[in-house]
Amino acid sequence: MSKELKYYTREEVAKHNSPEDLWIIIDAKVYNVSRFKDMHPGGTAVFLEEDVRGQDATEAFFGLHLYEVLEKPQYQRLVVGTIKDEKSVLHGRVSGALSEIPYAEPTWLTKGYYSPFFKESHKKLQEAVRKFTDDILYPDGQARELDGKPPSQVVFEKMAEVNLHAMRMGPGKHLKGLTLMNGIVSPEEFDYFHELVITQEIVRAAARGYGDGLNAGTVIGLPPILNFGSPELKAKIVPEVFSGKKHICLAVSEAHAGSDVFGLQTTATKTEDGKHWIINGHKKWITNGHFSDYFTVGCKTEDGFTVILVERQEGVETKPIKTSYSPTAGTAFVTFDNVKVPVENTLGEEGAGIFVMLSNFNHERWVMCCSSARSQRLLIEACMQWIQQRKAFGKPLSSLAVIRSKLANMIARVESIQSWLENITYQMCQMSYKEQAQKLAGQIAFLKMYSTRAAQQTAIDAVQIFGGRGITQSGMGRLVEHYYRTVPFDALLGGAEDVLADLGVRQAMRGMPEDARL
Repeated sequence: MSKELKYYTREEVAKHNSPEDLWIIIDAKVYNVSRFKDMHPGGTAVFLEEDVRGQDATEAFFGLHLYEVLEKPQYQRLVVGTIKDEKSVLHGRVSGALSEIPYAEPTWLTKGYYSPFFKESHKKLQEAVRKFTDDILYPDGQARELDGKPPSQVVFEKMAEVNLHAMRMGPGKHLKGLTLMNGIVSPEEFDYFHELVITQEIVRAAARGYGDGLNAGTVIGLPPILNFGSPELKAKIVPEVFSGKKHICLAVSEAHAGSDVFGLQTTATKTEDGKHWIINGHKKWITNGHFSDYFTVGCKTEDGFTVILVERQEGVETKPIKTSYSPTAGTAFVTFDNVKVPVENTLGEEGAGIFVMLSNFNHERWVMCCSSARSQRLLIEACMQWIQQRKAFGKPLSSLAVIRSKLANMIARVESIQSWLENITYQMCQMSYKEQAQKLAGQIAFLKMYSTRAAQQTAIDAVQIFGGRGITQSGMGRLVEHYYRTVPFDALLGGAEDVLADLGVRQAMRGMPEDARL
């Protein structure tokens, strides 16, 4: 039962200005901080300043704290009333709502703008996934990012209820017969723009390790089964993963072979009867590996490079790897010690694993571009708000040309990334899976390289704008610190920037006409 609040004039509040009887005003609400002042993490002195005690402390408060602080129960209990004839006008995170901050949303979601790519079904899906992210993913993500545990099982199950796991695999036959997001979009009309919407909304959970822990391994580990697995294999594995009860990851990288797929040392040799593979070796930096039930493994075989599905069993051991983001991602070192696997678990043809991986890499990198573009907007939104409310040298930060210049470059980068991304996504919608592999590998490689380089520069600029708060893991700069600390993952996962840049140029050179001369 909520307590009844009284109305006060500002003059009445001003009378409560002594250490024993101390009130303040924040956004038209009256707070009794008489007892709280001694427990305040920042000390008592801040409340005893002449322009704070008994006065409107809104500006002082938002120069130090996030709005969400006021929403916590322990601070709500301090509210004793509101100012007569005034209303609270400020608000924090509103579940499901679009941001009104300029450039915090992509153009197609900005009021008064248009797009040739997004239809009504995309908009409805965006609304539903944003509400799902705000209500379910965000609170769980913030909690798991702190305690390092995998995403809560109830979250996986709720995602399964609306078939989010299935939709994150992109359009295809695997969606046939499924009810997508309570019927908002049909399996037949679901396209890569719908997947883009889902990926970009989930990123708003604003927890990088959690984002990868939220079945990033499935996004890259399951497609080889969908596209190259036998009907029997798909019938067993796919329903388990889509239900959220089982997890799968991609196990390719090794200590001696990151982007160098042909340098793999994990081996798979056939038994004498030819019915099984015996797998030995190690994999490193495997996202979701620590809690996965299945592993899509790249192996060196007699015929070359082969991809094989391995179920967790005797001989499969996983150990967590400590990284600069939360253990909730389940990043692991995986050991295969004489693991026996049926040859039916081979994905694609023996020795043709490179084709299995190349087609998969394109989708993986495209997903990363979707995530990078959207996550950079979170920083832009935070910086836009901060420079308006933060004062230095007696003026808002927004009055400083050097600060506005940093924001200008942030905005220019993210808008160019999103536009390039939407163009590539449109091409994907028009091409077959095989055509995508042939024509878009270079384009996606370039975009992924550009996105992650831009993201790192944006992170650096954001830290400069937030100052000391930008390297503090709590308070006003929490988002900026987290992004700055974890953004290098984007530059490495799916292929290092320099490797992707070279891939793009090499593909371009293959298309050069032989008779071209200056």
